[in-house]
Amino acid sequence: MDKDFEILYKKAKELAHKKRLNAFVKYGHVGAALMTDKGNIYTGVAITCACQIGFCAEHSAISEMLKNNESRIVKIVAANSNTPVPACGRCREMIRMINEENMETEVMVSENEIVKIKDLLPYAWTLDTFDK
Repeated sequence: MDKDFEILYKKAKELAHKKRLNAFVKYGHVGAALMTDKGNIYTGVAITCACQIGFCAEHSAISEMLKNNESRIVKIVAANSNTPVPACGRCREMIRMINEENMETEVMVSENEIVKIKDLLPYAWTLDTFDK
């Protein structure tokens, strides 16, 4: 594992500690860290509500990145407190949609495997589908 992924993985695991805010909301069971093409690192945590609304840790980290006017993700890791968690389909699509160059984003899917979004998402959803 390269040094950047070691840093991102460590940050993601440090954030991954399930907490209960109240009877309806838990958060932090998954943490995420991403690195942009400018070398900046943004982090986030998953939020889950009792009625199944909320968002993934990757979405939280992406939101932080967008607040800082960046959109190109070079590397991203999501993890629980013990292991990497591959990005779900919704997260894969979001990564792809915010910047077309993100098809080259490297994603840690296990401690020993890094893959690109384009390999996780070979049949990307398109606006042609949406407009029909």
